[in-house]
Amino acid sequence: FGYEGDPMRLLFAKSASPHHGFAAYYTYLEKIFQADAVLHFGTHGSLEFMPGKQVGMSGTCYPDRLINSLPSAYLYAANNPSEATIAKRRSYSATVSYLTPPAENAGLYKGLKELKELISSYQGLRENEGRGPAIVNSIVSTSYTCNLDKDIDLPDLETYDAKDDTAERRDDIVGKVYAQIMQIESRLLPCGLHTVGVPPTAEEAIATLVNIAQLDRPEDKIEGLPRVIASSVGRDINDVYRNNNAGVLKDVELSEKITMASREAVRALVMQSTDSSGRVKEVKSAFDEMGAFFGNMLGQKKPWTKAIVEAGFPGVEEERLAPVIAYLEFCLKQVVANNELPGIMELLNGEFLMPAPGGDPIRNPDVLPTGRNMHALDPSAIPTTAAVEISEQVVEKLLEKLAQENDGAFPESIAFTLWGTDNIKTYGESLAQVLALVGVRPVADSIGRVNKVELIPLEELGRPRIDVVVSCSGVFRDLFINQMNLLDRGIKMAAEADEPPEMNFVRKHAMEQAEEMGVSLRDAAARVFSNSAGSYSANVGLAIENGGWEDESQLQEQFLTRKGFAFNADKPGMMEQQADLFKSALSKVDVTFQNLDSSEISITDVSHYYDSDPTKVVQGLRNDGKKPMSLMADTTTANAQVRTLSETVRLDARTKLLNPKFYEGMLSTGYEGVREIQKRLRNTMGWSATAGEVDNFVFEDANSVFIEDAEMQQRLLDTNPNAFRDMVTTFLEANGRGYWETSEENIERLQELYAEVEDRIEGV
Repeated sequence: FGYEGDPMRLLFAKSASPHHGFAAYYTYLEKIFQADAVLHFGTHGSLEFMPGKQVGMSGTCYPDRLINSLPSAYLYAANNPSEATIAKRRSYSATVSYLTPPAENAGLYKGLKELKELISSYQGLRENEGRGPAIVNSIVSTSYTCNLDKDIDLPDLETYDAKDDTAERRDDIVGKVYAQIMQIESRLLPCGLHTVGVPPTAEEAIATLVNIAQLDRPEDKIEGLPRVIASSVGRDINDVYRNNNAGVLKDVELSEKITMASREAVRALVMQSTDSSGRVKEVKSAFDEMGAFFGNMLGQKKPWTKAIVEAGFPGVEEERLAPVIAYLEFCLKQVVANNELPGIMELLNGEFLMPAPGGDPIRNPDVLPTGRNMHALDPSAIPTTAAVEISEQVVEKLLEKLAQENDGAFPESIAFTLWGTDNIKTYGESLAQVLALVGVRPVADSIGRVNKVELIPLEELGRPRIDVVVSCSGVFRDLFINQMNLLDRGIKMAAEADEPPEMNFVRKHAMEQAEEMGVSLRDAAARVFSNSAGSYSANVGLAIENGGWEDESQLQEQFLTRKGFAFNADKPGMMEQQADLFKSALSKVDVTFQNLDSSEISITDVSHYYDSDPTKVVQGLRNDGKKPMSLMADTTTANAQVRTLSETVRLDARTKLLNPKFYEGMLSTGYEGVREIQKRLRNTMGWSATAGEVDNFVFEDANSVFIEDAEMQQRLLDTNPNAFRDMVTTFLEANGRGYWETSEENIERLQELYAEVEDRIEGV
């Protein structure tokens, strides 16, 4: 992008032209090599994000000048339709979707595995007054060793003795620990990398189908497997999830049992079609008429029903399972279809490639099979009614958590980040969350287009209107300009409502800003911000990746400069520089908030999440210098939760960076795997820089895994010395910037290693 090695350009340039090597390469391909076509490998590249107009490129726009007349085929991840749309619009590419890596449960390791074994022992011996309390003491001690005291309220290690405690209190402690480790174990983890043209194995297909099976799909009249299984024992799955999250031991056990039964049912379905090589070549019908006829005559249950019964749910109804099993059979056919290489060949042969929606294959299996030309959705149709319903539940949980932390008081202002991809995958859930907080309802017309908003009366709302400051990604701005219009109109409607300021924080803050800045109330109520047209990202991630930043104030200034362009529904189509208004609105923020909607991309997988996180920016702008609370909504599973940012960082580190299942999976893919590990370490440090929410033990444990272990150190060095050098640099930088306190011995080892790796790379 022409930014590399020039931190001042990162800070001050609105955009930067590509460096000469990048530009010359495209000229070489067209004029000298005389390529018939270009195959780009995403997700994503740089071409489509080069400077120029937002849409409708002209000859002076860099994407147009670079690709010129070369036909462009673009291999793009199926779960990223928003950036694929930018590739189509700005670089004239036809996309071919590819499957994301299959997601498995993260599993447990080391002390976490030991904890689960201790809990299992306790379940068998909880009535034993001698052994039960002794096991609880071990559970408490091991929980401290695993740093779980940061996530749950544990009794004091020095003074606590379980034999002096009641049985209920012991159950409560064990239930909370159990719920926490089950959260870690069941977290979905993309396994390794996807190889284009290689469909998943039967085991990988099972992992994907288990995740598809857990969601209810009311529009298709399909109940998720967990709901059907729970109802066989007279329970509602939502109650089970609620009690599981609260650490009620009995329901944590039941929740795990339901999960295991679902997995066994899916396994029974897939194994019907698995060949001796462990792959599914042809899907056999789950409802083969002849087999069903003889099975019914003999009173036999279907294999999946049998699996659920054997898992401890004898009352499950086979008829009620039929819709979800039929749906899973259809999904299995799509998952194992091999269309990716044929799709590329169709494009390169100049043939028509069938279109298909992009998005999360688990939420929307219509994304499958891959190997088709990806499209997004009709932006005027979001947020959908279903998205509005789900968003109201998340907002309820968010405000509930904030009220708990704040003696029952509501926050006055929440800073929100809106992403293009997330809103496509969820059909506008996070967009609907913003409207719900303000107390505004989206209204669809007779053909389903959402182009109006109406205020929800305070009596119906039952709480104050919460002020919001919305930072939209550049991709969201490109794809959803009409929704930005909707947001701006809704927020201004709330600001102009004749309501008491203590029940309408939007109005309260807008009135203060209007007076302070000498502008009208309507202008002061600008709350929807993004980059200037044709510009993307705050470039905070780029600065952190390059290491060329002096201190955090530079990163914060960069965020404010690049993201301080306001959308105004009264002047549609223009993004006006309103840095002072942006700062004024952010200075009143109590909470920063983001959404996680997909298991494939989490907060340390990419730099985007911390790049757009304003936590420390807000702290620097607030009059009292108080750091706002940072929260994340996790809707990656049917059991949606709101966690603090620090909880989410810990969960991500335990399930990825520090998890042998993750890093061994990555290492098995070779040099690229080492780069992926290093990327997650660097992104973890990014959260220290923008939010200060990374615990010391994350860096300490990562150092133990990758640096202290001589054998691991050698493997990383041999596989990818450049990425390993970056890893060593990241550890030293984290220490130098005050994000990681460690021993002198560790720092000396890292410094020696750095010199050693440099010599290796230079060939000394």
